[in-house]
Amino acid sequence: MKILITVLLALSTPFLSSCGKQWQEKAPAAVSAKAIAAAEAAETWETVLDGNSFASYTAFEAAWNYLYPWGSDHNGTARMYGSSTDHNHIYLNNGVLTIKAAKITWDEGTSSSSPYLAIHYHSGAINTKEHVLVNDQFPNWEVKCDFQVPTVTGSWPAFWLTGVNSWPPESDIMEFKGSAVNWQNTFRTSSDVSSTLTTVSSPGSWHTYRAWITKVSDTNVDIHYYIDGVWKGVHNANFVGKPLYVIINMQMEGSSGTPGPTADTYLYAKNIYIGRTRTY
Repeated sequence: MKILITVLLALSTPFLSSCGKQWQEKAPAAVSAKAIAAAEAAETWETVLDGNSFASYTAFEAAWNYLYPWGSDHNGTARMYGSSTDHNHIYLNNGVLTIKAAKITWDEGTSSSSPYLAIHYHSGAINTKEHVLVNDQFPNWEVKCDFQVPTVTGSWPAFWLTGVNSWPPESDIMEFKGSAVNWQNTFRTSSDVSSTLTTVSSPGSWHTYRAWITKVSDTNVDIHYYIDGVWKGVHNANFVGKPLYVIINMQMEGSSGTPGPTADTYLYAKNIYIGRTRTY
């Protein structure tokens, strides 16, 4: 995740900020179950990926890649490890994906990604082989998953979408940064960002984090964010025609604070679902 510059709180009248100018805008109504059902009925609904991808390593490796799309490092102090022969930090059990972050005691240099922090942990990340792409053919997408997340200082779990060809775009469906507050962010540029913040009760228990992404113009989408089926906010962004990776990872420290934990830290995921409507 990137450091946020503009924040949109999920209130009844959220504030939008862009390029240093701030104004108040009435919150759009949440997408109702009836509206979603109508969209599904009007077009062909298809499942792209589901919880079966966590049922076995064969199914998992057919749908997911190990590590980040760009490699092992990102913007925290954890270096990602995982492969078809290395399940120390990414492993499956009874349909549940576990990502384990473990503190290291030796010098492993610094991250190859900005801000180039010293590596303090080994952890895991995965990304989908098929991309989310909103266009005329696939105008509506649903992306959701159930998580048990850590909130100890220095833990930075995330479930997010990011651009295949450039950054941004980015959409963060679940992101905790060392507290019980979930950040649902949409990056249009590095400085044009909307964020919906929600304090989650018992984030270490199972909760469902969801985005409904719908094409609203030739260039723009509305992204509706939910937690446990409750609508939290909508962000508008120019993501049409821009392919997106879906990533699950456990980064450490960085924006989630220091020092991080010395004990092993775990992120659990199940019931992943990605679906879309097809118009032709």
